[in-house]
Parts: sequence; C-alpha cells; structure tokens
Amino acid sequence: MNVKIKYNSPVVLTFALFSLIVLLVDKLSDGQSTKLCFCVYKSALDDPLTYVRMFGHVLGHANLEHYVNNMLYILLLGPILEEKYGSGKMLGMIMLTALVTGLINTFFFDTALLGASGVVFMMIMLTSMVSFKQGEIPITMICVCVLYLGNEVITGVFTQDNISQLTHVVGGICGGIFGWMMNKGK
Repeated sequence: MNVKIKYNSPVVLTFALFSLIVLLVDKLSDGQSTKLCFCVYKSALDDPLTYVRMFGHVLGHANLEHYVNNMLYILLLGPILEEKYGSGKMLGMIMLTALVTGLINTFFFDTALLGASGVVFMMIMLTSMVSFKQGEIPITMICVCVLYLGNEVITGVFTQDNISQLTHVVGGICGGIFGWMMNKGK
C-alpha cells in the first residue's frame, strides 16, 4: 500500500502556515513585526503599510493560544469549503472578510485588531450554508446564527475584554452573504 501525504487544501494550509510564520517572527522581533504589518489600527492613508495591514491583520495573533484556537476552526472548516467552492473563491472570501473587518475597525474604533477570528466566523456561517437552496433556509444556519452570532452580540454588550465581538459578527455576516451569493441559483 502506497500512502502519501497530500497538500489537500492549499489556501487554508498556506494561510495556517503563514500565520505561524508571522507568530514566530513576532516573537523574534519582540512584537514589532506584528505591530508594523499584522494588526490594523488607525493610521495615515499615505502610509503604504496601512493597506498591507488591512489584509495582513488576519495573519497576526497575540500568542500561541490565540493562533491555535483560530487555526483549529480554520483547519477543520476550511478544507470542506475550499473543496466545495475552489481555492480562488476561498482566497477571495478570506481577503474580502479581512478587508471588511479591517475597514470597520479602522473607521469606527480606536483599537488595534489582529487575528483570524473574523475569518473563522465567516467559515462557520458559510459551512452552515453549504446545502443552501433557493427558497429554503437551513435550520443549521438558524442555529449557528442564534448560538454563535447571538452569543457574540450578548458578550459584546455585557463583557469588557480584549476580544472584538464585532469582528466575529461581521465575519459571520460576510460568511452568510458569501453562502447566499454562491448558492442562490441552486
């Protein structure tokens, strides 16, 4: 029997690998590389790194635990989605979610944002819609909205922590929109 290891989900695996490299470089640079390129915050529009950070913030993580928590979901859900929608669409959805969450954080908040949790919630919502058909609403999608997104709204209102629940909600909304758009003709 000839068994070989397959790079089965190139976008998802590369995303996880780049995020790990960013985390390692962050530790070697005492946090300077992440601050410079991999977290988004209010900055001058004439600074070219402002635009890098709009996308790059999803690769940065505060610590190993933050990285592992996000990558567990991404590595679980991402390959299913990449197989269904293709690598190009998967990359586009990740980049668009990064841009939307980065813009919202920059325009409406005075905090730094880093991590892939917006992408995670996009994938959670998108996964709940893989069987979406025109004229039907999957009960799994309703349950995910109530449990995950509802929890984020409640937590965001009643808890003061360093977690951006709005990013989770916005990522989930992106996933819902992507799922509806890509499955609306079925």
